[in-house]
Amino acid sequence: MVIDDCPELGPTWRQPRGSLTVVVVGETARLANWGLAGYERNTTPGLSKRNVYAFRETVSCGTSTDVSLPCMFSRVGRANYDRKRILEEESLLPVLQRAGLRVFWQDNQFGCKGVCDGVTELKINRDMAGKLCKNGHCFDGALLAGLDTHAILNPHGGTVLFLHQLGNHGPGYFRRYPRDFEVFKPACRDDKLQNCSREEIVNAYDNAILYTDYVLSGLIDWLAGMHDLDTALLYVSDHGESLGENNLFLHGAPLVIAPKEQTRVPMFLWLSAGYRERLGLDDACMREVASRLASHDMLYSSLIGILDVKSSTYEGKLDFTRACRNPDLALKVAGARVSSGLKNRNE
Repeated sequence: MVIDDCPELGPTWRQPRGSLTVVVVGETARLANWGLAGYERNTTPGLSKRNVYAFRETVSCGTSTDVSLPCMFSRVGRANYDRKRILEEESLLPVLQRAGLRVFWQDNQFGCKGVCDGVTELKINRDMAGKLCKNGHCFDGALLAGLDTHAILNPHGGTVLFLHQLGNHGPGYFRRYPRDFEVFKPACRDDKLQNCSREEIVNAYDNAILYTDYVLSGLIDWLAGMHDLDTALLYVSDHGESLGENNLFLHGAPLVIAPKEQTRVPMFLWLSAGYRERLGLDDACMREVASRLASHDMLYSSLIGILDVKSSTYEGKLDFTRACRNPDLALKVAGARVSSGLKNRNE
């Protein structure tokens, strides 16, 4: 079901400089073991050195990928949850595409659950990924293999790339990271968690988070090096995980009784200097907003806001950047860039 017949890009995108916005959907990363959220272990050493807006706490739509993923990119959300309606309506991705953005989805998981219907799906470049792909699966670093040579890097207009991680999908957490990332030891190296101690299980889980930090930090560095594009990265996990609290393991508990470990997830936003200027974003304001409670329900409208898409489905109260964007400043920057572009073409 089409939910918005004629979305369009806003005026700040009518400028000669292109953009690349990457949205990374994490898998089974729980907030409780996220270094940026105050975990006793520094499981995010790379991200802690990057200038990210790390949200204090984000509530997930559900406790499984099957529930959370369609909900995350739906205007319906968890507050008014209606699974039938969510699955029948188009997701955010085709809305962005019809607004004029180039939209791509690349998966290292078990499919997009209908979220990417109607947009271009990319395949992991296994030849360029090399040792990152073996025994029928790929480490998440393979999602980045060959992207720097891909046609998505268009210097004109806006491109949005969605990357779906394998992340911390259990129970074989040790299978989610290369052996070099086994920092916390001893780590459970068994698919049957009952054969490991809780300490070993947590160690393997934390090693997988450490690898996600490495992948995301490398992605930020790659984006930061694109001096001819305005770049951004939004990361958010789909749901959390139980690691033995109250004798619960894994995820998928009914939401009404689900523990916080399964419903509290990490989320952060990184923006290049050019992208912040494009939005007219106030840094101090955004950091204050990130200190509040957030939820998956905010993703749909926040991405529409960040991408400056004009849509009847947009809800300003659910856009976590709205209060921090200065439209006058954004338009001034856009105008200056257009003038500069015209001058350069005339010279």
